[in-house]
Amino acid sequence: MLDPKLLEILCCPVTKADLVYFENSLISTDKETRYKYRIEDDIPVLLSDEAEQLSLEEWEKVMQKSKAVK
Repeated sequence: MLDPKLLEILCCPVTKADLVYFENSLISTDKETRYKYRIEDDIPVLLSDEAEQLSLEEWEKVMQKSKAVK
């Protein structure tokens, strides 16, 4: 699990959008890009060339679940 204080200061390196922690990944809240960044050994890998782009359907599910958690 990522330190909540760290999550507060991190953002998507491409769009500067907020990130949401979900299933040991960080998901950009930007609907256009929908980037997913992996976390290795509790360290976020925020490299744009290694990001995965979620489908709109996957991204919407993550955003709905993240709102339910808050």
